[in-house]
Amino acid sequence: MPRFAANITFLFTELPFMARFAAAARAGFGGVEFHYPYEFEPYAIREQLDLHDLAPVLMNIRAGDHKVGEWGFAGVPGREETFRMCVAEAINFAAEIGVTQLNCLAGVRAPGASALEASNALVANLRYAAAETAQAGMALNLEPINTIDVPGYLVATSAYAIDIMARAGATNLRLQYDWYHMQMMGEDLAGDTRALLPHIGHIQFADAPGRHEPGTGTIDFVALFALLDAIGYTGWVSAEYRPLGRTEDSLGWMR
Repeated sequence: MPRFAANITFLFTELPFMARFAAAARAGFGGVEFHYPYEFEPYAIREQLDLHDLAPVLMNIRAGDHKVGEWGFAGVPGREETFRMCVAEAINFAAEIGVTQLNCLAGVRAPGASALEASNALVANLRYAAAETAQAGMALNLEPINTIDVPGYLVATSAYAIDIMARAGATNLRLQYDWYHMQMMGEDLAGDTRALLPHIGHIQFADAPGRHEPGTGTIDFVALFALLDAIGYTGWVSAEYRPLGRTEDSLGWMR
């Protein structure tokens, strides 16, 4: 059976953030991840992790304000200083709470920037961030995000992510493969998960369409979870969906 983690930015939102750790542990998760924990003190998060025997699986490098169209700075020419500040902040925060892999959002195409300019900026920034995270003993993840939910997102397919990663040439740069996003982009989830296994550092999931719990869309999770065992995937598999009701009522897939 895969090692399941709860994304507590999406799950257990009926509770205050600090109460979600206990809820995740009670539900049977062995780890948790979260997007942007920077409003909280690292020691408080570390305390909750220790108290409930949860692994700190993943967190994001700060990516700006999604409400105004910011989805990361790595691929935005001219925002290099901002990106480097966010990388340093994330590394310091992650080190205090024990997170060993950081998710880097590429961003959307900046007005006036060509595709080549954006990709060159992305490659250069990933090289920098990969070197910084490697020095801290961490992995850096690049996540493709579908362009239906986020129009103009720079890295929307796994093939393009692999190309960018090859150009960056960093050994600690890994693919964050989200089944929801890739299903929305029409990818072959089973075939690509198998083929991309050497590059995958982390897997996330939600059903598609809708981004709700398994069983609300078209993805065959029974087959995909069995596939992970069959191909020997040993990383974490994180539930990153928006429950249609109470989170506890959405966990039938775990049983």
